[in-house]
Amino acid sequence: MAPRYVLSGRVTMGKDDGMTEHFNGAKVALFIGEQLLTILRDNRHDIPFPNMWDFPGGGREDDETPFDTMARETREEVSLTVPRTAIIWEKRYMWASTAKEPSWFFVACLPSEAEAEIQLGDEGQRWQLLSPDEYLALDDAIPNMASRLLDWRDAKGWS
Repeated sequence: MAPRYVLSGRVTMGKDDGMTEHFNGAKVALFIGEQLLTILRDNRHDIPFPNMWDFPGGGREDDETPFDTMARETREEVSLTVPRTAIIWEKRYMWASTAKEPSWFFVACLPSEAEAEIQLGDEGQRWQLLSPDEYLALDDAIPNMASRLLDWRDAKGWS
């Protein structure tokens, strides 16, 4: 059974209130049933956070909205389609204090049956399903992805 969370406010997915402004990318904490889909990044020195556990997502192309960026990257990286109705939370973040453009973070839920459809694309070493607590306990989780997951937990009362 998928996790159930109360969503206060509205989810706009990149269409309203300035969400089509310039941004550099989008990531998603994607629940497959009750577990998070994580990807071990490639171990290359020319990418940020090599050999660390990440969530699906990446950089914006052309005039994509934040939702479009996240959905395309998720299809490319793990062969899953995230419908708009799967989004339960979103937030705009500055990547770092020196960032010139924001990035977007989504939380979405797919049924546990979606696990059978996961196929790793051209990026990443492997994927793994973890509980949120297991992800947060990893020494090699990307720190800002963990902090964004905590932000969602705090905002939604997840414990």
